[in-house]
Amino acid sequence: MGGWRYLKGITAYLPRANVDTDQLIPARFMSAPRSEGYGDYLLYDQRRDAHGQLDPSFPLNTDKTPSVLIAHRNFGSGSSREAAVYALVDAGFQAVIAPSFGDIFSSNAVNNGLLPLRLDEQDHAKLVVCHKAKSDLPTAIDLDTCQLRLGSFECVFTLDETWRLKLINGWDDIDMTQQHLSSIEGYIERACNITPWAWPNGVK
Repeated sequence: MGGWRYLKGITAYLPRANVDTDQLIPARFMSAPRSEGYGDYLLYDQRRDAHGQLDPSFPLNTDKTPSVLIAHRNFGSGSSREAAVYALVDAGFQAVIAPSFGDIFSSNAVNNGLLPLRLDEQDHAKLVVCHKAKSDLPTAIDLDTCQLRLGSFECVFTLDETWRLKLINGWDDIDMTQQHLSSIEGYIERACNITPWAWPNGVK
């Protein structure tokens, strides 16, 4: 998984709150191999009409490929299915902006290179107004400075430093742990010398 520092991309706006992981990818699609891509399953039931055809009025059903999604509160709530993040990433998204997220969704997102960017309600409302005024303007996100810009709207957002490092370097939890490998090995060495009876045959 590749990391990223700066993103400037097309933005889609989803004017719905409480979009849970079952909406993001219905459970019936989760048996499909990830290698086939989950992008077509993203918001599958919401994006189609009663006849199963793509609804041209739905925000994601355009000829453009957005990389930033402006959503509403409680995005990614519900079950812990990581496939919900896969669907967003496979559809081309690198960031979702919302006032609040499901906790497990947020962790899964960062481990897959997707930024869950949280804004307070006031800043989020301003961002939505700017996007509605001119929806073709790109959104710019800088992970080095934690700045967000869209048209006349600009703000500094808060991001956990561990999450920021993961996103920039393309790391998941295992990669992050490996950055401390020398310290871990040093601890094992010391523990083996101090408590040799705790290790098989006295060796690590």
